[in-house]
Amino acid sequence: MSVLLAPEHVLALLLIAVSCALVVVAARLSPGRWLRVLAVVLVIDEASWWVYLLAGGVPGSQLGQSLPLQLCDAAVFIAAAALWTRNQLLVEVTYFVGLAGTLQALLTPDLPQHFPSYPYWQYYIAHGGIVAAALLLVVGMRLHPRAWAVAWVAGLTLAYTALVGAVDALTDSNYMYLRTKPPSATLLDVMGPWPVYILAATVIGIVLFAILDAPFRIRSGALRTAPRRPPR
Repeated sequence: MSVLLAPEHVLALLLIAVSCALVVVAARLSPGRWLRVLAVVLVIDEASWWVYLLAGGVPGSQLGQSLPLQLCDAAVFIAAAALWTRNQLLVEVTYFVGLAGTLQALLTPDLPQHFPSYPYWQYYIAHGGIVAAALLLVVGMRLHPRAWAVAWVAGLTLAYTALVGAVDALTDSNYMYLRTKPPSATLLDVMGPWPVYILAATVIGIVLFAILDAPFRIRSGALRTAPRRPPR
């Protein structure tokens, strides 16, 4: 049975949406209190996956082929570091990658396991946690992206993709789906064959970065052009 838009999928999305709204409100009411709590939850959730693999939780899986190299895996640790340190570059990577990339993984999950299995909970906690972290930091804590954030994050993402592509070639893996599309239905299915879908996904990602950045650039422009009140 496909997970996409199944009741268990819709329920997970609803719970994540409510949780994101709650953490943003909590950040506004009590700045800083929830950042490290969410950071710890993300790291524990990701680390528990490797324990699960080592214990044989996924029959036939190889730990060497399950390294944290998927973009969402890396985003978990980046989001946790951003929550813990409030470093501006880490915040920007969390915001753009979390909302442009991880959100797509939530809408079209590559998840063969179903509710109430451990992989189901682990997947949605990790991916939902990244989105929550992005919104908590940027909307709740008002750590808005800087003027050149899109260019910086796009460049870093492309460099990371090239690194993962080299790992795929050396190990015959398929991290970030750079060699073939995932078996489950995703948005990549409508982007053409390999390697066209990689180029299409790159262009769409950069466009989404720009869209996510637009409200802050519009706000900055409005503040610069707003008439200043004369001193009293």
